[in-house]
Amino acid sequence: MLLPPIIMKEFVIMISFFLFAIFAGDINASFVADMKPNSLSEGEIVKLSVNKMTSSQTLLPIDYYKLPFCEPDEGILHYRENIGEFLAGDRIESSPYVLKMKREMYCEQLCVSDVSADKKKGKKSQLERAIRKDYHNNWIVDNLSSASKIEDEYTVTTRYWQGFPIGYVDPEDDMEYVYNHVNIEIMYNTVVEDNNNKKKKKKRRRKKKNEEEDEEEEQQSQQKHRIVRFTVEPLSIQHKFEAENEDDEKILPLGPYRIPMRNAIASCRDRMQHTNYDMIAARGTPQLASGKVLFTYDVTWKENPEVPWSKRWDIYLSMDGTIPKKVHWFSVVNSLILDVVLSIMIACILVRSLRRDFARYNSIDEEAEDFG
Repeated sequence: MLLPPIIMKEFVIMISFFLFAIFAGDINASFVADMKPNSLSEGEIVKLSVNKMTSSQTLLPIDYYKLPFCEPDEGILHYRENIGEFLAGDRIESSPYVLKMKREMYCEQLCVSDVSADKKKGKKSQLERAIRKDYHNNWIVDNLSSASKIEDEYTVTTRYWQGFPIGYVDPEDDMEYVYNHVNIEIMYNTVVEDNNNKKKKKKRRRKKKNEEEDEEEEQQSQQKHRIVRFTVEPLSIQHKFEAENEDDEKILPLGPYRIPMRNAIASCRDRMQHTNYDMIAARGTPQLASGKVLFTYDVTWKENPEVPWSKRWDIYLSMDGTIPKKVHWFSVVNSLILDVVLSIMIACILVRSLRRDFARYNSIDEEAEDFG
């Protein structure tokens, strides 16, 4: 006996909720594995995207461009999210950072921004409040989230979760300082790809005229590169400069134009060596999160043949061994228990609803027979 359309519709809805209850606990919304490697040639543009900023002190995220950070010259572009990013509530947008495969960059100027333009008398600016709430940037390169590298006089710490901080509060003077310089370090693998693979298949299908043409149409190979690590080291540098127009809130240097610095460090002066912690420590003057700030960045490329592309996410999922494996098993067991409880609840609701609908449907049939 076929079910009436109304009962069938309710049945489909119940089954949908049942399946969602089973699989919802197993979805990792922050990670969706890459399906296809992205191989890049030397000099090819590498897209750096920005995501919402998160904090360890509050659950409320902030859109990256809500704070006075540099914007792309062509305007902000919003990218489509995959299912994992959508469930996590990510907001991925374009950035003004220009990266090219295997091209080293030294103290590149990004823009000048008045980071305290929204500051009111007696109150802190939005950037200062965000620094005090420990907000972190979450950047993305080739679907890899940025790791954070923090250095001091004694140690260098690299973390593969929560991105990197936008600034810090000095406990001595209780002032907010912004990280206006970043060292972007990208590791890659070198692979050999066949550029003429498709052409070769077509040539096999048609008859070749002579042996000389076969020799001329030999397969050509080209080296390409795949990104396997993405690390950002934030630094605070007080760049002293002279802006051409003091009334502008932002000055975006275009092309070869560079704002002259009065106290340029070695990497910004000769542009032959990368910015490092020793240069900043020797200067001894970080950048306050107020007034006009010059944002700069370095890009370093390192080949790392030990990490295959297929294993590049392993260190993120394990958090570099920070969390013991036993904790992961507790999480798995917790998810399974939650799935079982929800499944039983929805199964009970489904059975109860179907019994009520069948009883009502049978009573209608009996009444129709009595009147028939």
